[in-house]
Amino acid sequence: MPTLLITGANRGLGLEISKEFLKLGWDVHATCRDPDSALALKAIQKANSDLLNIYKLDVSNDSQINELKEVIGKLPIDILFNNAGTYAAKSGEFGTSDRDTWLDSFNINVISPMKIMETFVDNVADSEKKIIANMSSKMGSIEDNSSGGSYAYRSTKTALNTVVMSASHDLKSKDITVLALHPGWVRTDMGGPNGELSVEESAAGILNNLKNASLIDTGSFFDIDGTIIPW
Repeated sequence: MPTLLITGANRGLGLEISKEFLKLGWDVHATCRDPDSALALKAIQKANSDLLNIYKLDVSNDSQINELKEVIGKLPIDILFNNAGTYAAKSGEFGTSDRDTWLDSFNINVISPMKIMETFVDNVADSEKKIIANMSSKMGSIEDNSSGGSYAYRSTKTALNTVVMSASHDLKSKDITVLALHPGWVRTDMGGPNGELSVEESAAGILNNLKNASLIDTGSFFDIDGTIIPW
């Protein structure tokens, strides 16, 4: 049975992606900061108790990452999905930068995915599909930036893309495919009510990208429709 380990699975896209993999019969290991309040995720677990496992994980907490590794053990992970992230609206516009907010955003959006990749790389290497997916954003593309603003968010996603590219080279010898994924502009708490896509539409596009991905794609920055986004 193929296995997914996904962070930030209690709402929005993380929740929907978990649902879609469960429909495919995957063994899903979903994490969130507060499982007790993750009512939607827990409701799904009631109908999928044999497939869905929920764990407490603050992705910026190394102790919790290590504890999760102890629980997961040597279980092969076909897809490791770094989905958890933050927007950091306080440092969005020029003249509003806040050092603590920016640093916290880098910690969550850049360093945390790196630490999780490092912690679970052997689990991924021991699996059949060997994919590490990282939720990026087209807003991290320097070439695509035609409007400015969103300083903290843009810069963290650009940095994440650099991490993805470096990891794609370092892990190629293990046959691991490392990807950056743009989910589209989605109607979620982060994307707002005016997004172009529903969470269902976005999740379907993401699953299609993952289904078609192979080692030849490692280091790629995929748009929701499967095209390549310029760096």
